[in-house]
Amino acid sequence: MTSPQQAAGGRLAISLWDFSWYTQAGPGEPFADLDHAFAEAVERGFNTVRVCAMPFLLFSGRVPAPESVRVRGLGERFGQRTRWYNVRGGYELDGRRRLVELFEAAARHDCRVIVSSWEYQQSPSFADTDAWHRALAAVPGPERAEVVAEALANLLDFLTERGLADRVAYVEVHNEVDNCSLVPDDGATHYARLRGPLDRAVRLLRARHPGIPMTYSLGEPWPHELDDLPEQAQIAHFHFYVYGVLGALYRTVGLGHGTEPAPRTATWPTPELAGMLRPDAPAFADHQPDEAWRLAATGIPRELFYAHDWVDPDRWDLWLYENYAAHRQAMRETLAEWVDAVAAFARDRGVPAVLGEGVVGYTPLLARFEEDAVGKDIAEFVVDRCLAAGFHGVVLTSNAAPHHPMWHTDRDWMRRVNARVTGDHHTLPAVPSVDRL
Repeated sequence: MTSPQQAAGGRLAISLWDFSWYTQAGPGEPFADLDHAFAEAVERGFNTVRVCAMPFLLFSGRVPAPESVRVRGLGERFGQRTRWYNVRGGYELDGRRRLVELFEAAARHDCRVIVSSWEYQQSPSFADTDAWHRALAAVPGPERAEVVAEALANLLDFLTERGLADRVAYVEVHNEVDNCSLVPDDGATHYARLRGPLDRAVRLLRARHPGIPMTYSLGEPWPHELDDLPEQAQIAHFHFYVYGVLGALYRTVGLGHGTEPAPRTATWPTPELAGMLRPDAPAFADHQPDEAWRLAATGIPRELFYAHDWVDPDRWDLWLYENYAAHRQAMRETLAEWVDAVAAFARDRGVPAVLGEGVVGYTPLLARFEEDAVGKDIAEFVVDRCLAAGFHGVVLTSNAAPHHPMWHTDRDWMRRVNARVTGDHHTLPAVPSVDRL
């Protein structure tokens, strides 16, 4: 396999388009014109986008009428100030046609696509009915990874037939396989439970499409458990959300994050959160999605939606700035440990390392902590550490994408930092060779 050092001139500068490339594609929305979105990405120094390609919906044969899904939001006000959930919808989605349009536009703009699935996390919550969600839930837990892998293999057949498979940087069985219901939690292990299902899934993909690197992505690095991970992956793809001071704020307002559960609270909203809310915030009991199944299809608690939808972003950010100093060093040490551990893991397995998401954590849509001076400093620290460790691909921050405010406010910063990733040359990022694996 081409080493990360050899591939340095073709590193992946990644923009996280997730499922938003089809859930925010209505008139006037960020992805209404894919050519325009790609042109802006290239202008900002990106050469790769990472997406949910809807493999289960489009290519599993388990969802009725997959060619006609109507996109809609979770509710008129529900989720509208929550990142990734501010979906209006109101249009018909022809998923296969949309997929072709994405890859054709990627080709026109000399970009690659990391193919993944968010279907066991969020994607089905934006459909007009629960048919997609129910079809996913109906697959027995032990079979889910292979079912998604089979659908991904069919998707790659579809792209190959149209001469578009060369746009694929690599394929993930699923996004954050440790933090979703693709491989149900056994209550006893963290990474070890993934071995059987993901080994089988990646083997299936490698057998069907041996020329394309295959992997899965991890939502949280657990350095002391890395050796428990399945061994078939051809890319070490991880996400680094350090939280730190943001985690402290979450605990203060009564929220959990990642594998950290919400603290016990006497009331909700907590007094701390109540003091940060906008004056027009409704009662918590009144803030509901249009249908209850949409919450089940997201895996995100209603409390988090309420906090993100109704907090005053200035008060949220002020708390983070006032408390950041006490967490700064620990956050940097944690991020450095994660980078170094993943780099060593990738070297041991002879595969490239990629940072696919990061870097502080999940903030309200209109908050600016991650986008302003402190957040940029943390992001640049991680980018530089990853590059020094030989990573093959890096995301600047998960918020550096067309559906987040910083896309329009921080263009020059993205271009400057991406130049460090790519060497300031917009060349087609190299796909690591798999012929010697």
